[in-house]
Amino acid sequence: MFPPPPAQGTMDQDITTFPPTTEANSSQTPATVKATHLASAVLLFATFLVGLVGNGLYLWVLGLKMRRTVTTLWFLHVVSCYFLFTLMIPFFAVYVLLGFHWAFGTAMCKLLNTCISLGMFSSVFLLTLISLDRYVLTHHPVWFRRHRTLPRARKLVVGVWLVSFALSAPYLAFRETRVVDGGRIVCINNYDVSSNWKGTEMPGLERRVHLAIFVVQFLLGFLLPFCTIVACYSRVGLKMKEKKLAWARKPFKVMLAAVASFFLSWLPYHLYQGVKLYRKEVPESVSGTLLIIYTFTSCFNACFTPIIYLFMGEKFWQVFRMSLLTLVKAAFVDDLGGSVPESSV
Repeated sequence: MFPPPPAQGTMDQDITTFPPTTEANSSQTPATVKATHLASAVLLFATFLVGLVGNGLYLWVLGLKMRRTVTTLWFLHVVSCYFLFTLMIPFFAVYVLLGFHWAFGTAMCKLLNTCISLGMFSSVFLLTLISLDRYVLTHHPVWFRRHRTLPRARKLVVGVWLVSFALSAPYLAFRETRVVDGGRIVCINNYDVSSNWKGTEMPGLERRVHLAIFVVQFLLGFLLPFCTIVACYSRVGLKMKEKKLAWARKPFKVMLAAVASFFLSWLPYHLYQGVKLYRKEVPESVSGTLLIIYTFTSCFNACFTPIIYLFMGEKFWQVFRMSLLTLVKAAFVDDLGGSVPESSV
């Protein structure tokens, strides 16, 4: 997910940020590139600090200071996904500072990218579960009261993490380090699995593997969850309108903020992955622009979404009149529907 500069041959390249100076990019002076890398790294480190504090605060409050309910369980794990992603940022900031030289070894190359993919899949699956939860609450309240329990919710959460890990496992297989020009080491995807398969070349197998992974990621990590979430919240909105219920309840706004921030942040990533399938036909400027956009939007999603939760939970001017603990609790009070209690056992 997060890796190096454009490379040669059949290896698929994921670039974390701005590419370093090469013969094809000789219009930039080394001083300019160095300044760009430094600015990018500073921004990444600043984002890391904000995410560490913000997500850490939410984990502390949701995990230790609030009564455990199904809703707080959902969001505890959503924030855990963001926190996991946040912890990866310093490695790639150092990667940029070193001129896209990977100094952490092959094992960390595989592990870090697997963790990022794990966080991406887990967060979107959890947001989908939350939308289904809201749908069942408004359309099947009797079933909701009888069957929505913490033990069942915990099983669903465990299932989400296991499925997400299975979908992220290809990074353990295909991620590798490679020595390139000047002894620089890069962390890349290499889908060329067919070179010596039964001693026979299989033209196009690498591209088919790459395409299969992209399709699975796009369908399961973006398109199908997006359609599910839109359908659920559309039905919830119609039901609330039919019953003349208030639309802007705090939990509903928090959920919409989480969904909107996720999809706006990860859409550039999937567009970039799709463009890489046709890297020979697409100008490098287009793929480079998408790369920059997805790098910073994904970091924004992981690190600044908790702040959005606070501002969605209370009006802006009230933020400075309340304690942080009260704000966080207020953002997650489950009063959607008003009369349905949370199951806590």
